[in-house]
Amino acid sequence: MWLKESIVTLPLEIVYFVYYKEQAMDLITLELLSDSNIEDVRKIQRDDISEAFVDTADTIIELNQYGIDHNCKGHTYVIKRADESIGVILLGEALAWDTDPEEMKGVPFYRLMGFVIDKRCRSRGIGSYALEKAIQMIYNEFGVRPIALGVHKENIDAERFYVKHGFRRYCQELCANTTASLMKLVR
Repeated sequence: MWLKESIVTLPLEIVYFVYYKEQAMDLITLELLSDSNIEDVRKIQRDDISEAFVDTADTIIELNQYGIDHNCKGHTYVIKRADESIGVILLGEALAWDTDPEEMKGVPFYRLMGFVIDKRCRSRGIGSYALEKAIQMIYNEFGVRPIALGVHKENIDAERFYVKHGFRRYCQELCANTTASLMKLVR
């Protein structure tokens, strides 16, 4: 008797929305950055995001080429919806930076950089899907490592997004003297 009473019937609109969202994510793919899609990355509409918050398309392209030239583990992916490029994400082997905290020095990890979704496609779950998919693909190909990233202190929405995906701040003193909050994900 208790089982019958605990069954919840969802309105058709909610069921349809969940089904629609799952179907929409089937259209999202991650494609390796290449000569054939570089110009598409430059066309991603991101003019509402300060370059202080996210690297420019040209910087991401340069970092991708550096990784290729130096055989770094990782990739830069163009996020596509059907045939349209709607974002980019770089997730690769971290090279040592002076700003890395002591706890990260000497430990192999990946650095997440240049992640941006076209402004016309935000707040639809695409960024969440693309981030999780990129992490899964890198872990499957190169192995599991911690992932670090920097978020500009004024970019509250980005920090909230990363926290939602399991990232946590990992520095105290260093972050107090910079414009970035450094975050880390370990799975």
